[in-house]
Amino acid sequence: KRAPLVLAGVEYLFPIYREANTYQHLIDEGITGNPENAKPEELQAQAWEIVEPLFLKSQQEAIDHYRELAQTGRSSSNIKEAVPAAYYGRIEELFVAVGVQQWGSFNPDTNTIDLHAEAEPGDEDLLNSAAIQTILNGGTVYAVEPDQVPDEAPLAAVFRY
Repeated sequence: KRAPLVLAGVEYLFPIYREANTYQHLIDEGITGNPENAKPEELQAQAWEIVEPLFLKSQQEAIDHYRELAQTGRSSSNIKEAVPAAYYGRIEELFVAVGVQQWGSFNPDTNTIDLHAEAEPGDEDLLNSAAIQTILNGGTVYAVEPDQVPDEAPLAAVFRY
């Protein structure tokens, strides 16, 4: 619904498509040339060059938003606050460290979280679970390198309320 759309095709067709287009996230820049013989990987790489700056800008704006709310109670890097908030649809933006796992379990009936250093029977990766719940509830997830997560935590969340 919010994914950017990059056109690939011969340049003279771009204005025709743009005139008929109703999708709000069509990118002005496109991949020019006949894409018929291009490999999907090549098109993906060219499209990524166009959209990566947009994603990085959005990510930086979200980090700035997190920092603005740091002392208001509307953001947290505490997993015991963020996981239930994700489950209940309270997260607007979630930052998750790529390659990091936090094993444990969340019981929505008692609103309790058990954390474990290693996976135990019945555990799930709580970072992954928080990301899934955030997406399912209409939030935005940023999978970032561990040193880019605000507060240098495995996750950080901006709450809707």
